[in-house]
Amino acid sequence: MVPPRTGEGGDTLNDAARKIQRVYLTLTLGNTVAASFIWGINTLFLLDAGLSNLEAFAANAFFTVGMVLFEVPTGVIADGWGRRASFLLGTVTLAVSTYLYFVMWQISAPFWMWAVVSVLLGLGFTFFSGAVEAWLVDALRFSGYEGGLESVLGRGQMVQGVAMLVGSVAGGVIAQATNLGVPFLLRVLVLLAMFAVAFGLMHDVGFTPERSTHPLRATRAVLSASIENGLKNPPVRYVMLAAPFSAGVGIYVFYALQPYLLDLFGDPRAYSIAGLAAAIVAGSQILGGWLAPHARRLFHRRTSVLILGAMVGGIILLVLGFTRIFWVALILLALWAVVGSAATPVRQAYVNDMIPSKQRATVLSFDSLMGSSGGVVIQPVLGRGADLFGYPASLAMAGFIELIALPFLLASRKQGAAADRASTTETSPDTETSPDTESLP
Repeated sequence: MVPPRTGEGGDTLNDAARKIQRVYLTLTLGNTVAASFIWGINTLFLLDAGLSNLEAFAANAFFTVGMVLFEVPTGVIADGWGRRASFLLGTVTLAVSTYLYFVMWQISAPFWMWAVVSVLLGLGFTFFSGAVEAWLVDALRFSGYEGGLESVLGRGQMVQGVAMLVGSVAGGVIAQATNLGVPFLLRVLVLLAMFAVAFGLMHDVGFTPERSTHPLRATRAVLSASIENGLKNPPVRYVMLAAPFSAGVGIYVFYALQPYLLDLFGDPRAYSIAGLAAAIVAGSQILGGWLAPHARRLFHRRTSVLILGAMVGGIILLVLGFTRIFWVALILLALWAVVGSAATPVRQAYVNDMIPSKQRATVLSFDSLMGSSGGVVIQPVLGRGADLFGYPASLAMAGFIELIALPFLLASRKQGAAADRASTTETSPDTETSPDTESLP
């Protein structure tokens, strides 16, 4: 018999939990590699297709519109038809819409076409958001794992960082050696490969989909229960209300840093520099994922980590907005990314410990919807700010917007939720565990 393995933060993984973690990390690795091929060059790709700064960030905003429109419906699919089915649908949808992006770049398509396909890209990602995390948490509990979620989620973020490092650097280098369209074709190929991997390895355990002969009635029931356990649950509600400011700023800053750093570097065609920016964010994610369980042990409350992260992140963006030295900007970028990455697993664990299994994917999707809704407004506003006043000024504006999240995080802290002080999954409602591990993947 293999003894349990002690992970970071003192948490133990039994054999079944290790299987679940391996599948989760495999899916995270493949999906992030696929997505990150274009992350370092996406804004440059849109500008090369003939779009203005306003149109490029408006296209990104339509992507987030797609996420807002489809987050809850796809969350209901994940809760009603299974998290595996949702993941498989996501790989196919994202592969098709990415290929359409490549075609539109070749024909210099008008803006309305970019808007439509960007919405489809958003649809593809909504099949993933909530579903994979919900699958992981329920499967871990089914396996008998009782450790803190920060450890496993932190490892997932570290793998995500490694994948992003590889994908973003490769995408930038390949684009410079060939053209800006090739990384998009590579994303399509990897997504198709991930469909095959998920089909073979990902199975719903610890959760039974509740299929209904009345889909509209089932959708209303799941959505109602999700609102009850989400927006009507004060500590969860306030975290969700903070999301539009933090997530909306995060999306804009990541993509704005590409042309901003190229301007500082002095070579508008140095695509590998844009890839380097994404790679630094990826490396910071690795470090942040490792720091998350350690940061959790430094504070008695999870909200302390979230509040400190929002405050420091906003201040860094304000300083970044006044920076004109390339290497200083890279250092500030790395610090901003580390702070945000260390807080992310803590936030995920905090929210997951306050919602029940049956509505987990839908509530998590609704949480993602709140973040995306901020991106719908913030991206074009800051993109227009970049057109009028330059990228440095738009980054300083982003810092002010991120700080608006602080009052909501403080309000969540005041609710005194048990999950705020929790270090294990035991505080979560509707926990299901079983010693039977034969059905695990």
